[in-house]
Amino acid sequence: MHFRPFNAAGLSGAALFFVFLPPILAADSSAPPDSDVQQLPALTVNATATTVPDRYQLPSTVQAVTSTQIDDTINAVDVEDALKYEPDLFLRKRNDGDNQAVLATRDWGVNSSARSLVYADGVLLSALIANNNTIGAPRWGMVAPQEIQAINVIYGPYAAAYPGNSLGAVVEISTRMPDHLETYLSTTESWQDFSLYSTRNTYDVNETALAVGDRIGKWSFWITASNEDSNSQPLLFVTASSPPAGTTGGYVAWNKLGQQADVLGASGIQDADLLTTTVKLAYDLTPHIRATYELGLWDTKYDATVQSYLRDASGLPTFAGVSGFTSGEYDWIEDHVMQSLTLRSSGAGDWDWSIVGSDYDFDRDTEDSPSSVASTGTAFSTAGKVALLSGTGWKTLDAKAAWHPDGQNGGQELSFGAHFDEYQLVNPTYNTPNWQSVQAYSSLSTEGVGDTATEALWVQDAWRFAPQWKLTVGGRYEWWRAFDGINVNGGTTIAQPDESASDFSPKAALAWSVAPNWTLSVLAGNAHRYPTAGELYQLVSTGAIYTSPNPNLKPEDDWSEELRAERKFKDGLVRFSVFEDNTLDALVSQYAPLLPGSSTNYQYFMNVGWIRNRGAEIYADKDNVLLPGLEFSGSVTYVDSRILADEGEGQFTTAVGKKAPYVPMWRGTLAVTYRPTLHLAWTVAGRYEGQMYSTVDNTDVNPNAFGGFDEFFVLDTHVNWNFSRHWALSGGVDNLLNRKYFLYHPFPQRTAMTELKFTY
Repeated sequence: MHFRPFNAAGLSGAALFFVFLPPILAADSSAPPDSDVQQLPALTVNATATTVPDRYQLPSTVQAVTSTQIDDTINAVDVEDALKYEPDLFLRKRNDGDNQAVLATRDWGVNSSARSLVYADGVLLSALIANNNTIGAPRWGMVAPQEIQAINVIYGPYAAAYPGNSLGAVVEISTRMPDHLETYLSTTESWQDFSLYSTRNTYDVNETALAVGDRIGKWSFWITASNEDSNSQPLLFVTASSPPAGTTGGYVAWNKLGQQADVLGASGIQDADLLTTTVKLAYDLTPHIRATYELGLWDTKYDATVQSYLRDASGLPTFAGVSGFTSGEYDWIEDHVMQSLTLRSSGAGDWDWSIVGSDYDFDRDTEDSPSSVASTGTAFSTAGKVALLSGTGWKTLDAKAAWHPDGQNGGQELSFGAHFDEYQLVNPTYNTPNWQSVQAYSSLSTEGVGDTATEALWVQDAWRFAPQWKLTVGGRYEWWRAFDGINVNGGTTIAQPDESASDFSPKAALAWSVAPNWTLSVLAGNAHRYPTAGELYQLVSTGAIYTSPNPNLKPEDDWSEELRAERKFKDGLVRFSVFEDNTLDALVSQYAPLLPGSSTNYQYFMNVGWIRNRGAEIYADKDNVLLPGLEFSGSVTYVDSRILADEGEGQFTTAVGKKAPYVPMWRGTLAVTYRPTLHLAWTVAGRYEGQMYSTVDNTDVNPNAFGGFDEFFVLDTHVNWNFSRHWALSGGVDNLLNRKYFLYHPFPQRTAMTELKFTY
C-alpha cells in the first residue's frame, strides 16, 4: 500500500420549580444584592506558588471551560459532566454514577478510550490498561468538583509533550489549592422517568459531597469526600431469535443487523453505592516551588438485577432457561487506590519544570455472577463465576522543563522531557460453587495477564521568528514493549510472545497573524498509539460474547493535518478548521463468530490497514449577544471517516470503502445562557450526534435497537441561583424532549436534577 498524507411526558414538579421560578425572582427587588454574591474566578496564571500550572506553549487548538461556566450552565452530577457541550467531544455516560464514562472525539468514537488522554494537574487519569468502555474509562472520581479551576481540551496530536494516545484529544483539568479556610457541602438529587418495553420506573440518584481546605503557612490542603447512591435504568436487554416454547410476553424486535431479536427482558439494572475520598497536601518549598501529594480512594459496589418479561402457562414470571439473563445479574465491588507526587516550579525566571509520578492500584476488584438460570421460575444457579482484576494497575513518571531565553512572554520557548509508564493486567475468572457468598474457587475458567511499558524522550521549540509569525517544531521518540503475557482457557495455557517497537513522531505548526485578531495556522503531526494490555491479553466472557486476545497487534501509525482560521472579538471568537487524519494499522474491535454458523460471538481486536478521517469544524462563542448578559456558544463538526485498506488482518475484506466504526458524520453542540443578574444564570443547551456504524462492513443498518448506535438530539435546561453569599441552588432537566435512543445501551430518558450547595 502506498500512503500519501493529506495536504493543505411528565416533568418532576421540583424540576419545574427550579427551572422557572428563579427567572421570576430575578426581577424581584428583594433579591440579594449583587455585592453579596461570591463570584468564582476564571482561570488565571500567576507567578506565585498559589497557582502553579504548566506554562508550556501548545500549537494545538485549546478550548477551555471554567468552574463558573460549569456551575452556571451544566447539570453536573459527576465531574465528567463538565465536558457535555465541548466542541468535537461526546461523553459516553450511560447513567449518573457510571464507572465507564469514556470520551469520543471528532475522529474517534466510543470504544476508543485509549485514543484520548485525561490529566489533572499533570497526573494521568486515563486508564491506558485497555482501549474499551469498561476498565479503559478515565478515573474521573480522583478529582473533586470544588477543586476545579478550569478544564482545557487540546485537540490533535500536535504537541510533542503528549504520547500517541493524544491523536483524539487531551483533557487537562487544572485544580486550585485554598489560600484560606474553605468549607464546602452539597446535596444533589436526580430523577429519571424511564419507560421502554415493559420496564417503567423512576430511577433516582442522591449524592452528598463535602470538603474542607485551608492554607497554614507554607502548607495547604484539601480533604474531600463524596457518596453517591445511584439507581440506573436497564443497561442491557435479553434477546433471542424467538420466544421460548410455552411462554408468553416479550416483544417482537430486530437487532442492529436487521435480524429478528425478540426482547425477553431487561437486565443490568444497577443499584450502585460509590464512595470517593481524596486528600491533597501541598508544601511550598520556596516561593516558586511546590510539592504536592495526593491520595485518592475509590470504593464502589454495584448490585445489578434483571426483569423478565416472560410468563409461563400459569402467568407467572419465568426465565425459561434463557442464559442471557445471567449476564445482567451480578455483584461488583471495586476498591481502588491512587497516589501521586508532584514537584513543580511556578514559572518564575527563565525556567519552568515539573516532575510528576503516579501509582494506580486495583486493590480489590471482584465481579460475581451466576452460571445459569432455571428453566421454570426466576431462580439463578448457586454455582457461578468470579471475575477478578485485583492486582491490576499502572505507574507513570513524567519530567519536563521549558526554557524562555527572552522571558515568559518572549519570542522563544524550548521545552523537553522524559516519560515512563508500566501497565499490568491481572484478570483471572474462577468457577465458584456459590457466587453470592464466595468462600472458595473450584477451578480457573479463564485468565489474561500481561504487562506493557513505554519510555519516551521529547523536545519542542516554539519560535516567533517575526512579529506576525510563529513556528513550532518538535518530536517524540518512544520505546514500547509488551511482555509476560499468559492466557488460560479451561485446560489450555498459552505463554504469549513478547513484542516491542520504537518510533519517532515528528510535529510541526506554523501560525500567521494575518491581521489584528486574525490568526491562520497549519499543523501537522505524527503519533504512534501502542496496543494496551487489555487489547493484547484480556480474555473474558460476557454472556454469549467472549473477548479473544491478539498478542500480535501492531502499533497504530497516525498522520494528522489541520488548517485553522480564528477570529477573536472583544467578547467572543469564531474558529474554522479543516482536518485529515490517516491512521495505518488502526486497532479496531469487532463482534463476530469465530466459526461460521456459531451462536457465540467473540470480540476481535485487529489491525485495519488504513482509516482516513477527513472533515471540517466551525465553533463560535459570543457574550452579550443582542442584549447584556446573553451568551452563546456552539459548534458543528462534519467527518467523512473511511476504511481505505484492510491489509492488516484481512478478516473483513468487504470493509474497504465503508465508514469507520463509531464515528458519526455530523456532531453539534449549542448552548445559550442568560445572566439577568450576577447571581442568576439560565441555560438552554443541545447536543446532536448522527447515526454511526459499529461494524467495519457497515451491516448494522437498524440502529434504533438494543446494540445499535442511533442518531439523537438531546435538549437540556439548567438554572443556577446564588441566593446568598454562601448558598447556591441549581436545577434543570436533561433530555427535556425525552428522546429515546440507543448507543448499544439504552441511554437515559428525561431526567430532572437539583443541587443545593453551601460554600464558606
